[in-house]
Amino acid sequence: MDNAKVQDKRINKQRVMLLSSRGIIYRHRHLMMDLEGLLPHAKKDAKLDTKSDLYLLNELAELNNCNNAIFFEVRKRQDLYLWMSKTPNGPSVKFHVQNLHTLDELKMTGNCLKGSRHVLSFDKNFDSAPHWQLLKELLGQVFNVPKGSRKSKPFIDHVLSFSIVDNRIWFRNYQIVEKTAQNTPNFSLEDKIDDISLVEIGPRFCLTVVRIFDGSFGGPTVYENTEFVHPNYVRSLERRSKSQKYAKRQVSIKERDARIQQAEQSKETELSNKNVFS
Repeated sequence: MDNAKVQDKRINKQRVMLLSSRGIIYRHRHLMMDLEGLLPHAKKDAKLDTKSDLYLLNELAELNNCNNAIFFEVRKRQDLYLWMSKTPNGPSVKFHVQNLHTLDELKMTGNCLKGSRHVLSFDKNFDSAPHWQLLKELLGQVFNVPKGSRKSKPFIDHVLSFSIVDNRIWFRNYQIVEKTAQNTPNFSLEDKIDDISLVEIGPRFCLTVVRIFDGSFGGPTVYENTEFVHPNYVRSLERRSKSQKYAKRQVSIKERDARIQQAEQSKETELSNKNVFS
C-alpha cells in the first residue's frame, strides 16, 4: 500500500527548459519572462555563450530533467529566432519571430491567474500539410501544462490560440470571461445562453517557419521554407533603395546644371553685352 501511494500517477510529465543566447535585448527578455509566466512547467536557465554549438542544449536539458527546450537566439541584437525542440532525439524547429508585443506594451484588459492551466486552440489549417501537423504536435507538447505539474494551479481560465495566416503562425492569449451580474450590466438569464467571451491578455507574436530538423537542434532537414526571406537581405534592399535615391538625385542635379548652362549659351548673340564689351 505504501508503494502505491508513493507512485506518481501523472501520465503527462512534460517539462520545458527556457533560455536565451547572449546579446538579448529588453523586448526579447520581456517576451521570455511572459512565456515563463504562461508555462508553470518551464524551468529557466542561464544564457548560452555559444550560437554555433547548439547540441550543448541537449545536455543542459538532461541536467535540468527537461524533455522540451525553448531557445531564444538573437542575431545582431535585432533579429530574434525561436528554437523549439524535443530533447534529446528531436524533432526541432527554427522560427523567425516578428510582430512582437509583450504584456507591458499591450496593456490589455484581460487577466488570468499566474500558474493556471490553459486550453490550446489550433487552427484547422494545421491539418492541411504534414509539416503543419508536425508543428501542431510539437507546439502541443511544449505549451501543454500537465495536470499536477510544478507551480501549476488546478484552474483553467485562459486560451492559447495558434492560427495560420499568410503561411505564418500567429500566437494569441485570451482570458475566458463568464458573464455574471457583477461584470455585466443589466444581466438577465438570457445572457446565460452566450455566457462565455474571450478578452485578449497578451503577449502576441508571429512565427515564421525557417526550417524543421529531424534531430534536436540539428540533423537532417525535414522541411525548409522556400518563401522565407532573411532579414539581412531585406535590410540590404532598403539600403540599396536609399542609395539609388541618392544617385538619382545627383544625376538630376547634374542634368539641371547642364540645362542652365545650355540656356545661358543660347541667349548669347552678336549684340549681347558679353560679345559687345569683350
